[in-house]
Parts: sequence; C-alpha cells; structure tokens
Amino acid sequence: MRPSIGWLGLLACVAGTASAQQRAPSPGNAADTLHLTRAQAVATALLSNPQVTIAREQYLQVRAQRVSGIAIPDPVLSTEYDSLPGPFRLSPSASRPLSLGLTIPFPDKFRLQNTIGVANIQSSEAQLRLTQQLVATQAAQAYDSMMVSRMHQRDLLEARDLAADFLKKTEARFNAGTVARLDVIKAQVSLSQAENALIASARNITNADAAMNRILGRPLGAPLAPAESLAVPGALPDLDALLAAALRSRQELKDLEAQQRAARANSQLTREQAILPDLFLSANRDIGVSAPMWYNIGIAMPLPVLFWQHTRGDFAQAQHREAELAATYRDARAAVGQDVREAYANADAALRQAVYIRDQLLPSAREAYHVATVSYGLGGLSALDVLDARSSLLDAESQYADALAAANSARADLERAVGVPLNTFAPATAPGAPRE
Repeated sequence: MRPSIGWLGLLACVAGTASAQQRAPSPGNAADTLHLTRAQAVATALLSNPQVTIAREQYLQVRAQRVSGIAIPDPVLSTEYDSLPGPFRLSPSASRPLSLGLTIPFPDKFRLQNTIGVANIQSSEAQLRLTQQLVATQAAQAYDSMMVSRMHQRDLLEARDLAADFLKKTEARFNAGTVARLDVIKAQVSLSQAENALIASARNITNADAAMNRILGRPLGAPLAPAESLAVPGALPDLDALLAAALRSRQELKDLEAQQRAARANSQLTREQAILPDLFLSANRDIGVSAPMWYNIGIAMPLPVLFWQHTRGDFAQAQHREAELAATYRDARAAVGQDVREAYANADAALRQAVYIRDQLLPSAREAYHVATVSYGLGGLSALDVLDARSSLLDAESQYADALAAANSARADLERAVGVPLNTFAPATAPGAPRE
C-alpha cells in the first residue's frame, strides 16, 4: 500500500517549520544554527534520513515487481529462410515462413501471482514502517543526548562559578589568618577540575550534535540547538493495554503475516504450474510464396509423471517454507511481548529514578551545600567539608540530568516496542511529575 499522502504532508510541514526556525547568522558563524524541537527532529529525520530513503526505494521496487509478476508475456515474432541452397545464401530461398505467437498462462496463475505481489508489497511496507519507527526512536534518543550534553555543561558552568566563589572566600580567610594555605590550594584544585570538566563537556556537545546531524541527513558539522529542555515525562499507560496494542501494531508481525500469505499463494502456484495448461495462439504465413495465412491455437500442458520429484522437491520446499514462517510468527509474538515488558520495566524504573532524584536527592544535596558554605563563611566547617558538599551536589545534578535523558529515551524505546504513540493511551496513574 502507498504511504499516506496526508501523513507525509504533515511531516513535510513540521520539517519545513523546523528548517525555517533558524537564528540569523552572527559574525564568525559560517552557517545558521538550526533550532529544533523533539517533534521537529523526528519529522526531519523521517523525511531526510538515508535509511528511510533506502527502505522507501526498496518498497517501490517491490511494487514494480508486482507489475512484472502479473504481466502477460510479450508476443513472439519469428521468421525463417527455408530450403536454402547454401549457408547464408538468402536470396534464392523459396520458403520464408513468418509466425506471430502469444502464450497466455492459465488465468488462475495471474490471480496467485497478484496475491503474491500484493503480499510482498505489504511485507515491504511493514519493513518501511519499521525503519521509520527505528529512525524516529534514534532521532528522539539523539535529541535527548544533545539536550543532556548541554544540561551537563550548564551544571558544570554553575560548578565553576561556585568553585571560583569558594576560592575567593578561602583567600579572604587565608589573608585574615583563619585558615591554612592548604585550604587555598584545595580551592584552586577544585576550580581547575571544574575547568577541565568543561573541556570534556564541549567535546560531548560536539559529538552529540554530529550524531543528531547524521540522523537528520545534514552535514555533521552543521550547528544545532535544541528548542526544548529535558523534563520528567508523564506517567506510563497500563502494561496490558500496551501489550495488546503491540500485538496488533508491531510491523514485524505484519511483515510475517504478509509473508505467510505470499507463501500460501506460492504453494498453490507451484502445484498449478506443475499440472495446469497454458494457452498459446499464433498466426502464420509463408511470405516467400503466394499462400494464405493460417492460425494455430492450442494448450501446452506439463505431465508430472515423475511426481516424486515434485513431492520431494518444489512441493516440499513450499510446504516447509509455510511451516517455517508459522514457527517464526509464533516466536515473533513471544519476542514482541518480551520486548514490550522489558521496555516498560526500563521506562518505569527510569521515570521513578528521575522523580526520586528531583524530589529527594537534589533538594537534600542543595541544602547540604548551602549549609556548608554558610557555616564555612562564619568560620565553622572546614574547606574539606565544603568541597565534599559541593561534590555531592554536582553528582546529584549530573545524576538528575542523566536520569531525565534516560527516562525520555526509555519512553521513546517503549513507544517503538508498542508500535503506536503512547499519547494515544490514558495514563495508568497520575504522572510522576508535571511536564516542565
């Protein structure tokens, strides 16, 4: 079946909006920075990713193969030079018969060839849809990586500012004679570590942008910027509803169902080709002499007298192919169920971790660091206590960024496993947190 024109038009519209949302070029920038939302990134990838283009062209090839499979054989025109006096001496030939013939296969063979062709089209379309779903998941996960790399950089910039502020306080206390020189050295080391982490963060952003550009089909060095920020996703739908939807919607199952239909039609076609006749028509005339045209009509029928060659050969091959696909389909259904359950467990755990870090770990780490810095400024705690509290805060912020990316990526993978968008289902429980 041909992909929906309206659906493709919607993707083109979304992708066009993404391309239009570009920042005006600033001095020193060779190209505009493309600002993308997650939905725009997915839509652009579905239109421009080479893997989708490959699958689409393969789908169109299968459509063309169906046309060839049900085509009537071309007529055959033949002529001869009979009764020649010698090799390649054509002029004195007394007889020059001319024949135009056409062979028409048994009509039911056309029906079966069409059934096979349609099933192959449906199978190829399922593979195209599967490729689109995989590319959409890759685009969503690459977008998450792009956002989390920038979130890490933001946290590291904040950490560098905190380290610089702590160094100033330590130097002030050292000048006042209330702390040892070792505290100043520790503060300087902490600031240097923050600067070094920022260098690695810039590398991660470059790599994440290159991965996103590849999925979008753009030059790897083209500048990108996410137009959204990471947030805790909503609650997951009920698992049983997702399992039922996956068994209806997964493209792997639709592919195998189409292959089974093609295999059944091929088994019947194999038997018919061994026993059913073909019709042939021809018109003949000898243009070397004055003679009327004569016509032939007849049938060409195979005689499978060596039947064991068929029962052990092509018939057996077709039957075993049907049995193979039936077993593959049963295994695929089980694999789909397992895939959905695993993706659901990953998404649920990632969501709960993100909510816990946001509501429990991160506020506690921030409060501990605030208390430590205030106490240090009043001459209470040591520099080591402040550095330890700041390290705990940085770890909590890094864990939160990673947890947000993991929760969103796991949700995208669950959507791939189900085969339909999760927003078409009602949440099983209240969301763990509102969208930010």
